[in-house]
Amino acid sequence: MTQSPQDNSAPQTPAAPEAPAPDTPPAPQTPVGGEAPAQQVTAPGPDPLREAFTGVRTEIAKAVVGQDQAVTGMLIALLSQGHVLLEGVPGVAKTLLVRSFAAAVSLESSRVQFTPDLMPSDVTGSLVFDASAADFSFRPGPVFTNILIADEINRTPPKTQSALLEAMEEHQVSVGGRPRRLPEPFLVAATQNPVEYEGTYPLPEAQLDRFLFKLVLDLPEREHEFEILERHARGFDAAELSAAGLRPVVDADLIAGAREAIAGIYIAPQIITYVVDLARATRRAPSLALGVSPRGATRMLGAARAHAWLSGRNYVTPDDVKALAHMTLGHRVILRPEAQMDGLDVNQVLDSIIATTEVPR
Repeated sequence: MTQSPQDNSAPQTPAAPEAPAPDTPPAPQTPVGGEAPAQQVTAPGPDPLREAFTGVRTEIAKAVVGQDQAVTGMLIALLSQGHVLLEGVPGVAKTLLVRSFAAAVSLESSRVQFTPDLMPSDVTGSLVFDASAADFSFRPGPVFTNILIADEINRTPPKTQSALLEAMEEHQVSVGGRPRRLPEPFLVAATQNPVEYEGTYPLPEAQLDRFLFKLVLDLPEREHEFEILERHARGFDAAELSAAGLRPVVDADLIAGAREAIAGIYIAPQIITYVVDLARATRRAPSLALGVSPRGATRMLGAARAHAWLSGRNYVTPDDVKALAHMTLGHRVILRPEAQMDGLDVNQVLDSIIATTEVPR
């Protein structure tokens, strides 16, 4: 279309831009690190698959009051193929939380009460002689399940604790010289009392490093404790979760679909650099005797992807990393004795590292 010539004696007024159509969606936010491929960046919107996992929180809340951070941590661990260590004093619903979680995600679970006399074969299984066949047959242990509840894992010696090392890392156990695959999905949810309690065996570093998160369950707030007692006064029975109305809302197929969606979450190179810088800063920190391993940095990246997906985004931001930093890194580092004598704790050191590490823009 040809425009009429403008009068040179009058200033030219630029044409107003065309207004977008009413149904035009808003432009998506650009992820950190520049532009990603167009198909990988979308604005947040309703997702039935994501909403199903949001419903897991609602179901667990029928049995467990509060502990929202622990529930989120367990969801992220399941979606990113990690494991969780729940720590808290006796009676804060650690085991109930794991049982409720298993019921809400419709997965098979088994529970092992870790004691000082528990043997590795009591967890992994053993070869049993079959007289009728004149041969040995394998009898699977309780680890052959989807969710293994390792109750009070720090009450058994390191020899038995280490029976879970191969299972947690490679999702298999070797018995009689033969590797045997575990069911998928597979998650170890271990509980422990604080290590300063008597009769406990602190988990070795190799064991701790295989847990994605350490989730600390604190004593409930006053209003939460009131609700707990009120529920019990109405007849709540922790042994009968179905009576509390708790029902499964996702299953193994939905978990596999969610993992596939999470694998497509975009991670900018700057985010990878940020995670690397955080991990290396823990190794240089003068207050720490042991920093985060490359496995820890890798696990943090995978967890950040799951956190971004649950938050309704398909790209990772620095806030995803920060939100998970304490629960991902805290159990992987060791304070120096002199730092402990100065009154420092791991969370204070991590806060300092996060505050001084450059954040990508």
